[in-house]
Amino acid sequence: MRTDVLPYIRWIWIAVGIVWLIGGMASKRAARHEAAGSRFLHVAIMVAAFSLFYSARLNTGPLAQRFVPDTAAIAWVGLALAVAGCVFAIWARIMLAGDWSASVTVKRDHRLVRKGPYGIVRHPIYSGFLLALGGTALALGEWRAIAGLLLAFIGWHLKSRVEERFMAEQFGAEYAVYQREVKALIPFVL
Repeated sequence: MRTDVLPYIRWIWIAVGIVWLIGGMASKRAARHEAAGSRFLHVAIMVAAFSLFYSARLNTGPLAQRFVPDTAAIAWVGLALAVAGCVFAIWARIMLAGDWSASVTVKRDHRLVRKGPYGIVRHPIYSGFLLALGGTALALGEWRAIAGLLLAFIGWHLKSRVEERFMAEQFGAEYAVYQREVKALIPFVL
């Protein structure tokens, strides 16, 4: 049954990629960039995470075992979570407008956004994508997806720490207040 929703989920991720490419064209010039090693580590972790979800070569042994029953209800819940997470991430991406970047940067005339999804969590793009990957993992139902989700969490957590440092240096006390008032990735938790 789960295979009924997996093509929809793939199209959702493709649509997100298209939104990201188009939005990237409107980004402002960077005043400061993260180190290349930091960027490489994050990209490597994310490639490994998404490979666990989508590479047939990794669908073997214990990774291919199911962690949930193969039912239509579970698959549709997974699809709903994937859609909700991607919509949340896109909303956050739109709120950043030209201050967004694929790598950690501080843009020229960078502004601190605290409204919309940024009033819920400090890193709503990562939170949305983690929810979407959680839904994807549920729809796929195999342990490889859980491994991919854990890797993605590690990757986005590490990247968020670099962003936190950049934002604290850029916005000082204003960002410290924001950190106290709004959790980083999971509302009211983390």
